[in-house]
Amino acid sequence: MDKLEFIQIRRFILKLGKMLHKYGSPSFRLEAYLTEIATHFGLHASFNSTPTTLSIVLWSDRHEEEYNHSARMQPGELDMNSLSLTDELAYKLLCGDISLDEADRQLTTIDAMPSPYGKELTGIAFGLSTSAFAMLMGAGWLEIIYSGLLGLMVYLWTLWALRSKRVSLMLEPVAAFSVGFGACAISYYSSSGFNIWLVILSSLIILVPGLSLTMGLAELSSRNMVSGTARVMDATMQLFKLYFGAFLGVSLGNQLFGQQELAQAATLPFWVHWLGVFMLSVGLVAIFRTRMKHVPWAITSTFIAFSVSNWSSGYLENGLGAFVGAFALGVFANAFSRIANAPSTIVAMHGLIVLVPGSKTYIGLNSFISGQDIIKTDHIGQETFLILMSLVAGLIFANVVMPTRKAL
Repeated sequence: MDKLEFIQIRRFILKLGKMLHKYGSPSFRLEAYLTEIATHFGLHASFNSTPTTLSIVLWSDRHEEEYNHSARMQPGELDMNSLSLTDELAYKLLCGDISLDEADRQLTTIDAMPSPYGKELTGIAFGLSTSAFAMLMGAGWLEIIYSGLLGLMVYLWTLWALRSKRVSLMLEPVAAFSVGFGACAISYYSSSGFNIWLVILSSLIILVPGLSLTMGLAELSSRNMVSGTARVMDATMQLFKLYFGAFLGVSLGNQLFGQQELAQAATLPFWVHWLGVFMLSVGLVAIFRTRMKHVPWAITSTFIAFSVSNWSSGYLENGLGAFVGAFALGVFANAFSRIANAPSTIVAMHGLIVLVPGSKTYIGLNSFISGQDIIKTDHIGQETFLILMSLVAGLIFANVVMPTRKAL
């Protein structure tokens, strides 16, 4: 391998690694995928990925060239469209369909692509998803409507955060403060009372780091200690910032509008839960930027995770139904990867959303600090811990039963 070829390959691998990190790939999947690429080009490699760093070491057989690179990265956000396109591009390169120069140019094009759904549809998806989550939490119709409206306000804050670094650093507490204060104002001026904390939780659910917490535990289970610990701590701090902002907003709202009664929502028919699952799965398509050809798979994965988890919960106690749901989801996602030749993450993340106990960690934190229960539940801490462990175990078992062909 001559020096010029080595430089071309290392530049491509470095750009590929940074892009996959940007699109929210877990560290153990990212490192395994980059190792496969480097091995294909006849290079030895060592990769170390954490939520905020990416380190790469590349060398050839006779060690005539060695390259070290360490970059400070921002935590990635899920972008299934760019992830899928990048994986397709790498596959074409490995098959010899395109040259290394052409692959490098196409990577630049993919990295500059905006969301395929635009700002308007993504905003509607925020409102749809927050209303859907309120349905899954057993909220009443008023709470469902208010959750969707406040969810749109959260989306406006996320848009501002994209333009302002100061706002991006304070996104969670500022958005939570606005939602908490807004919920108190709505409760004061509306004719009927509602569960304020349930509306707040539903409105903020897109920002609640339940998925990040699950990914962090999955990284710890794969012995990626640094990355897993960093992701778990980051998720914990996000949760604290969200709760502090909401608590501050509610406290100020109570001072201005008076203490609001915590009214319990009327029970809705069970079919509303299935409507909520459908609305949530559709909303996540735009939020995760899923490609249109993968949308049916993504929506199906959400229904599989929810239905299997609910069914098995009738036979298993203490949240262990999440294990069966995660197992079924993992098998389906790996089957998708084999059939569609795409990363299993594309559909797995959609299904995990209805399984991760991010809302339960928020509820438990609220009960611990304020002594108030958002919804009536017992042993919330124990159930949250068991669900998190069940999700990780279910996905591990699924990889044994139905191995995926792709590292991503």
